[in-house]
Amino acid sequence: MKRSDRTKLSKLIHRAIRLTYPVFSFVTIGMDGRSVKMQTTMSKHAFFDLSHVSPLVFLYLLKECYAYGTCKAAVKFRALQKQVHLVLLNNSQAGPATFIACCICIMPLVDSYRDGFSHLVLSALRHFLKLGYCGEDVQKAKLYAAKMFVGFVRGRFLIDEGILIKVVQTFFVNLVDIEIAIVNIHMEGNNKMETGKEVVEKYVFRLIEFQSYLTAVDLLIQFSIREPGDSLLLKMMKGQQFKAAEKWAAFLGKPTLCLLVHEYNHQKLMQPAYAVIKKYNLRNEFPELYLQGKESSLKKLAEKGVWEIAEARARGDGHLLKYLVYLAMEAGYFEKVEELCARYSLEGFSRFKELEVDAFPSRHLQLHELFIKEVILVDEVHGLRNASCYFEECKVVGVDCEWKPNYEKGSSPNKVSIMQIASDKKVYIFDLIKLHEDVPTVLDECLSSVLQSPSILKLGYNFQCDIKQLAHSYGDLTCFKHYDMLLDIQNVFKEPRGGLSGLAEKILGTSLNKTRRNSNWEQRPLSQYQLEYAALDAAVLLHIFQHVGSHTSPEGAPDGHAKIEWKSYIISHVDSSRSPRKNIGFGEGRSFG
Repeated sequence: MKRSDRTKLSKLIHRAIRLTYPVFSFVTIGMDGRSVKMQTTMSKHAFFDLSHVSPLVFLYLLKECYAYGTCKAAVKFRALQKQVHLVLLNNSQAGPATFIACCICIMPLVDSYRDGFSHLVLSALRHFLKLGYCGEDVQKAKLYAAKMFVGFVRGRFLIDEGILIKVVQTFFVNLVDIEIAIVNIHMEGNNKMETGKEVVEKYVFRLIEFQSYLTAVDLLIQFSIREPGDSLLLKMMKGQQFKAAEKWAAFLGKPTLCLLVHEYNHQKLMQPAYAVIKKYNLRNEFPELYLQGKESSLKKLAEKGVWEIAEARARGDGHLLKYLVYLAMEAGYFEKVEELCARYSLEGFSRFKELEVDAFPSRHLQLHELFIKEVILVDEVHGLRNASCYFEECKVVGVDCEWKPNYEKGSSPNKVSIMQIASDKKVYIFDLIKLHEDVPTVLDECLSSVLQSPSILKLGYNFQCDIKQLAHSYGDLTCFKHYDMLLDIQNVFKEPRGGLSGLAEKILGTSLNKTRRNSNWEQRPLSQYQLEYAALDAAVLLHIFQHVGSHTSPEGAPDGHAKIEWKSYIISHVDSSRSPRKNIGFGEGRSFG
């Protein structure tokens, strides 16, 4: 049928449906605990009794719902999918599987909606079939689906390739069903007889020729055809179709999976090789590659500072534990070295303290290089008041926080453990957990005098995260409810990689050691290494600020341009539950240098 004729027919059918069925204006469907209202033009009984509605009418009513719905496309799709699923549940006696198969056959009549509606009704049917429904209806639907496949391969049926695969999978079509479909088509007047396997292989080889490997693999698996075996795997690996190659290898079994690992190794793709070894339990077949993959995984965790996870993954393997100790030594994380050696009775590291300076020279910024004279831990009321008095005389301070990481997905984050505030000479580290338990009123008063002072500029990195975490941890304190005069270094530089450490390397020439970032900040007492790490994170902010404000400006920019740029990012006031307010003109007549 010509497209113009099909359009005319569609309009006539559409008009007939509108005249035949009474309609109502709205249907309300619950989505994610909320009520979603969709404006529709829909038959009163169209979605309640399929035995009295033809597939063609059903599709046009579905089109009406979708076309006139006021929600976004994804919401409408899910709502209608749920509605169709309910229809199938309520009308099992009407032959739902056959009904959906017929809908797919005539889907081209809904023009631009055909692909989306095909996915919609097939996904609804899959949910329905998972409930264990079976019978003559499913067998009849399988024959429809098999005929669709044969018709498509022979060029007599138009359907999207992806939908065709989904049809075959949804109706569990096998080679026997294809054979029956071929016989029926032959009886209807087609004299050409082929076996089911020949029909499938003809189409699969065409897909391989056009390098549609994933679709070819899906069909080979669906019909349990093992040809062309390993040669197909090698073609896919050569074309870097790794997802399809792994799927095919998993179907063929362990020997082909081993070949896949060899090919990954040949192409020096160690990470996917290790993933296959781990996923399919090939450790005994590739002990060296498995060990290399484990070591690589531990190294990445160590670089991220996720030492607890790294230790958990190395536990029970003496070689990997020693490798983890070496990584800790290389990172300068010597308290972790001591901890691991003591916990697992590891020998051979007794002289690491003597060797640490020579064998592992520091590649990171040190606290003495920032001219910090004193790091003071504040965990009682006298120290609080001294710190408050000291910062009243400061114009600019660096602020940062630390808390114990939580590795359980979906669980609430831990409370902020410490807050560090730095001047150009001293860093005060506030033990928030202890101070909040012992002297919450004094803690609130002293920190408010700094954080809410309009005369002290507070420098931070990713301030938004700290503000949110502090409000969550200590909601009863007013000092964390709002802040005055903030400058977030991250907003100024917008560094895409490396975080504060990368920025320090770019501006100051040396990066920060981030290996203790995810250490246990709730342990008491904090180690000297932890105190130095925390102090560095706050103190380095002032040096970045002073260095750029004093020594750099964009090439060709007028004098003072860099300072004006800094001032434009200063936030005059922010509430922890509201959006920040910028003060573009702040700083005139006042120096923060």
